[in-house]
Amino acid sequence: MKSKRSLLTLILALGLASGLCAQTPAPAPAADAAPAAPRLSEAQLLEVFGWFIGKQNGLEELGFSEEQVTALARGMQLAREGKEAPVTLEAAGPQLQEFLGARQEAYLAKLKSDNMAIFETLKGKPGVVFLPSGVAYEILTPGEGVYPKPEDTVKVHYTGTLIDGTKFDSSVDRGEPASFVLNEVIPGWTEGMQKINKGGKIKLYIPAEQGYGATPRQGSGIPPNATLIFEVELLDVTPPPPPAPAAASGTSAPAAQ
Repeated sequence: MKSKRSLLTLILALGLASGLCAQTPAPAPAADAAPAAPRLSEAQLLEVFGWFIGKQNGLEELGFSEEQVTALARGMQLAREGKEAPVTLEAAGPQLQEFLGARQEAYLAKLKSDNMAIFETLKGKPGVVFLPSGVAYEILTPGEGVYPKPEDTVKVHYTGTLIDGTKFDSSVDRGEPASFVLNEVIPGWTEGMQKINKGGKIKLYIPAEQGYGATPRQGSGIPPNATLIFEVELLDVTPPPPPAPAAASGTSAPAAQ
């Protein structure tokens, strides 16, 4: 029963992801609506189901070869036939964990290597400055105002991309600048934004160690070990409010009249 419930959960998840399990009825199509999509064949549906299982279990990240996928399919065939696994989970568990862990580490190492390659190309680019942390930057437009300090609040317009040009965030697209205290964001921003003054534009190249590291940010579009590239316009700089004056010692509240 446990395996059946797991399969049912997976099927329901697939249905929810595609909108098949919506609780409200679909509106009637308009008279000039496009014709409904053709019915998919059973083979197409099963291929989509297999793709979904593979994506949910990170087959791309694990980097399985064709032969390894074939071995995986043999295990699925045994499960389909109601047969036992060739080796018990208790016996295979530690080695399986070690095997999958090594595949995951290899994937993360490759991501890191691919993402660090951009810094080699930047070393010969005029105008690019490298900081001791590994962050690189170039001034696109010099400003004329003050330089922000870590405790200042900055108002910016920015666009963030990955090394392949994929855009993962943009205040420009949202049409509204962002404001935040500079030392409350990723270290690469805190360090890099101190190199541009108010009214200027800067391009930041932030290695993973100064960004989000090896932990993927769910829903952000930022994979693990990602180099982040930001184009930022510094619109305003606001220093923190002065600390409230301390109460004078040795005084007491006035007595009630």
